[in-house]
Amino acid sequence: MPVLALDTSAAASAAVVDDAGRTLATRSSGETRRHAEALTPLLDAVLAEAGVARTELTAVVAGTGPAPFTGLRVGLVTARTLGLALGVPVHGVSSLDALALATVRALQPAGEVLVVTDARRREVYWARYRAVVGAGTDATVEVVDGPGVDAPADVAAREVEGLVVAGAGTALYPELLPATPGTPADVDPADLARVALARLAVAGEGTVLPTEPLYLRRPDAVPPAPGKRVLGS
Repeated sequence: MPVLALDTSAAASAAVVDDAGRTLATRSSGETRRHAEALTPLLDAVLAEAGVARTELTAVVAGTGPAPFTGLRVGLVTARTLGLALGVPVHGVSSLDALALATVRALQPAGEVLVVTDARRREVYWARYRAVVGAGTDATVEVVDGPGVDAPADVAAREVEGLVVAGAGTALYPELLPATPGTPADVDPADLARVALARLAVAGEGTVLPTEPLYLRRPDAVPPAPGKRVLGS
């Protein structure tokens, strides 16, 4: 029962996992732009590497961000189109959730995990988590604060000392948000699928995880204000 997961919150990436969450194949474009051009060939390549036909997929999992509008929209539209064409459910999982799960699986921390990624404009996306089920491959995560987008200094001021810190934002602001050794920087799309599978196992058959995007910022482009009426017109 293979599941396809894809993410465009940073580089375009995709993975195929089985229903136990084991990775069958995973790939990344390594490029944080040009998602529209990169994603479809990437999906074809990862399915071929896994030896899975599109018609064998039982679900599609899409990263919901947080991320800028354009790249995130490419991934979500692609996932929804695939799900509609194949007649399979499409589930949404935050890329921050996936990084938190990868951290818990790698380190099995006793305390909470802070995930920070690049939000540009000298800000980071962030969220805090705790492991809630099992350890290692049986772990899943739960948000305890966030997600949000803030200046790194503001995130560092939120009583983060002693937390396990992970994500690409740590490399940008190491003085404020130093990475815990052994933590991941980038999203493995297979972890999106693992988060989805764990949540679906708890929620039960027929559940669909929402695919609303996490932009966290107001869009830069806004409709123009209506013109002022001229008296006597």
